[in-house]
Amino acid sequence: MIIGVPKEIKVGEYRVAMTPEGVRIMTRAGHSVRVQKGAGEGAGFSDTEYRRAGAAMVSGASGAWSAELVIKVKEPSQREHRFFRPHQALFAFLHLAPNRPLTQALLRKKVIAIAYETVEDESGHLPILRSMSEIAGRIAALMGNYFQGNPQGGRGVLYSGATGVPPAQVVILGGGVVGQNAARIASHAGSRVVILERFPERIRFLKKILPASVMILKADPGAVRRAVISADILIGALHIPGAKTPRLVTRGLVRRMKRRSVIIDVAIDQGGTCETSRPTSHLNPVYIEEGVIHYCVPNMPGAYARTSTLALTHITLPYIASLARAGIPGFLKLRSLVPGVQCYKGHLTCEPVAQAHRLHYARLATAVQQSKD
Repeated sequence: MIIGVPKEIKVGEYRVAMTPEGVRIMTRAGHSVRVQKGAGEGAGFSDTEYRRAGAAMVSGASGAWSAELVIKVKEPSQREHRFFRPHQALFAFLHLAPNRPLTQALLRKKVIAIAYETVEDESGHLPILRSMSEIAGRIAALMGNYFQGNPQGGRGVLYSGATGVPPAQVVILGGGVVGQNAARIASHAGSRVVILERFPERIRFLKKILPASVMILKADPGAVRRAVISADILIGALHIPGAKTPRLVTRGLVRRMKRRSVIIDVAIDQGGTCETSRPTSHLNPVYIEEGVIHYCVPNMPGAYARTSTLALTHITLPYIASLARAGIPGFLKLRSLVPGVQCYKGHLTCEPVAQAHRLHYARLATAVQQSKD
């Protein structure tokens, strides 16, 4: 199979979808890999390394996008829609629920779009998403502390406090992988940490693995309201696979938060946890709304590209290898990849995305059968 690796063009995105070692493994297996020149520079991988690993280096994005299988990190931008071709396979983070134009472009061009974020392992977990969620949670804690500083416009509340002075109050909405990792970093720094989580079994798990100082509460409306108002730093870490994030924090509630407190909305790539949240970038990461600092960067791990690329490609490479080996549509026999298929040759096969955009949903088996007719 011919595999294409374009350079990421999202603002502030420095990751790459395949390392030179990945290229070496794929070419030894008999596949051809086209890498756009400069694709790995942000993560510290030179064109020379890719060439030595067996990649065919292409000067423009079109050379990488002309492949049978295109692998990326982030969802294609509008500038990349022109490269879509019928029956081409795309494997990347897609986040389609809040992105109607991308959804429609993939359907119109009959692309087979497989989303990293809904690929499952044998236990039904989301291994690719988890790898980046761990990093995003840790970054969220760091950014919360940074933007609480007065030079960044914050209230000047230090995570750890000081002798005789209370530490920062960190509130985390959602106790999944992002929330768990954010809580660990913030609590180790000395903050008072509260996690709001809705599932009892997850609450029990978090109580076992997190420091006793971390308070874990059931996420009922009253508890959410009280916790948000008390926060110096609010981290939005909600996630529903494939679906748009529910906006638990209304504008009115943001208005009641402490002036110059900080919101880190990690869920912004799926629409955001707060009504006042809108996507920002690493170049312009924050804005102030209702007197509160908002950090809403949808590709947070891209700021630490070397670590993030290695973590991501360690997980994705076996899936890419299986997909390339099975071919198209042979990969549909691979149980782990099937939940990742969100668009198939003009059919929308992810129900939460269909609900978000009020578009017709087709079961994958139906889409495959209709594509044959």
